[in-house]
Amino acid sequence: MALLEIRNLRTYYRVRKGQVKAVDGVDFTADRSKTVGLVGESGCGKTTLAFGILQILPSNARIVTGEVRVGGELVFRAPLTHELKFLLDQDGSAQSVQDMLAMRAAGMPADKASMAANELMPILQQEASLIEDAQAMIANGQADPETLKRDLLDLVDRRERAWNRGFTRRAIQRSQRNRMQTMRWSQVSMIFQGAMNAFNPVYRVGDQIEEALEAHMDMTSEERQARIQELFKLVGMTADRSDGYPHEFSGGMKQRAMIAMALACKPDLIIADEPTTALDVIMQDRILGEIRDLQRELDLAMMIITHDISVVAEVSDRIVIMYAGEIVEEGSTESVFETPSHPYTIGLLEAFPSVKGPKKKLRAIPGSPPDLVSPPSGCRFHPRCRFAQDICTRERPELIEVDAGHRSRCHFAKEIFDGSLG
Repeated sequence: MALLEIRNLRTYYRVRKGQVKAVDGVDFTADRSKTVGLVGESGCGKTTLAFGILQILPSNARIVTGEVRVGGELVFRAPLTHELKFLLDQDGSAQSVQDMLAMRAAGMPADKASMAANELMPILQQEASLIEDAQAMIANGQADPETLKRDLLDLVDRRERAWNRGFTRRAIQRSQRNRMQTMRWSQVSMIFQGAMNAFNPVYRVGDQIEEALEAHMDMTSEERQARIQELFKLVGMTADRSDGYPHEFSGGMKQRAMIAMALACKPDLIIADEPTTALDVIMQDRILGEIRDLQRELDLAMMIITHDISVVAEVSDRIVIMYAGEIVEEGSTESVFETPSHPYTIGLLEAFPSVKGPKKKLRAIPGSPPDLVSPPSGCRFHPRCRFAQDICTRERPELIEVDAGHRSRCHFAKEIFDGSLG
């Protein structure tokens, strides 16, 4: 069973121009003891996806649809009212709404019996109530689809207003917050992008790591200090450095200290967001080597987020390529590198020099990533794609399987994969 499961996740930012569709319908999994590399240009939604998993998004962000599970247990799910509104706004039929409600209802018994049920029960109860009412409305609804859609939206609005009043809203917020606080650091931790600014500058580094241990681990003060010293040695620093302040650390030392903090509570999954940012190439190689060695030694699952496809080639078992908020290709590292099946992946590989292969002229991807407030119609990559045809401007391609465990979001993915187009 996969350790991390992300299903149909959509995270939008509210801005003056509208909604930035930073993550738009992402599905993927991360297996135990394996490393997944998440690759894409700046602004494609990689960090937003990571923040959505840990629920540390800014105040103008909203998860519209989807859920996150860790070890099979539900840790976060978009409110059912948000999912219903999104589906109805997308001209969802009564059958598609019924299918979604039935899927939610089918998973309800297992969620209520899970270890997380105590924290999530207020959310599960309000979902069950809305599912029952919406299913009854569809069963007894009028033949006119527009009338049924209006009635369902009215039901969702009334229920959302009721839940947002008083005790129910506070109970739901408290239950979700408690569940996420329990999960962070102890089950899923994060190496934040830019370790230079990730530590509080007025506290000693060791004290900041001890705070995480005190919140999540049942340890005495002496045991916490011993754990901190153990962690510093694990990442290649002397134990006495834990008494230093962040400004007393070099860039590489801060990165190592951030890795130590991520390992502190012995999580099952570590998310590393650009772990080699602002480091020279020698230090990058050392840090990547340490991450790879620690992952093997401690049997961790890892998700490496980067714009540098050479990084994931070195440390990842699987690669997930993101573009404009969507997954455009996913597969084993070997399969994606040897037989890329999406034009964007081909462009990333052609822009990266090979150390071992023949010398060839590098080829940049033309243009820039699209505005995610109003992304292009059809395939979001078509304005920059050398293979684009009329269908690419009209129809959004689905994520299809081109080989076992290898998926691609392109109308011509199979032709690119087998070499007949290229």
